[in-house]
Amino acid sequence: MKFLASIFITALLAFAAGLFLPWWSIAIAAAIVAVVVKQSSAKSALAGLLGGFLCWGGLAAYISLTNEHVLATRVALLILKVNNPWLLVLATGLIGALVAGLAALAGSFLVAGRSSKPNEQPANDALTEETTERLPSETEQPA
Repeated sequence: MKFLASIFITALLAFAAGLFLPWWSIAIAAAIVAVVVKQSSAKSALAGLLGGFLCWGGLAAYISLTNEHVLATRVALLILKVNNPWLLVLATGLIGALVAGLAALAGSFLVAGRSSKPNEQPANDALTEETTERLPSETEQPA
């Protein structure tokens, strides 16, 4: 249930953010959903991927259908060298899916990193307590 909810919340939040913010706001939306809805990294990335595809693919399909595929056909001929507007819609959805999926993965890694022990120091730290005790102080003169 959390998985399906995060897909639709990602798509809706990305759509709302896209009305006022630049194209990369889909990444912010996916990362926020991944941080708020706690899931495994794979599930968060897949939910972001599907939510991004749903948002951008759906918007591209809607825009293409409302103008009877005129612009999408021309752009598909120019970029993809194919007279098929649905391939351009698919490519647009895949770009949105990639951006949102990677952002959701980063958001889930942020949650996983934050939930680890906060006061734990890395074992291979260059200046541990043992090495600072062996260092000569400023007042000591070398022999």
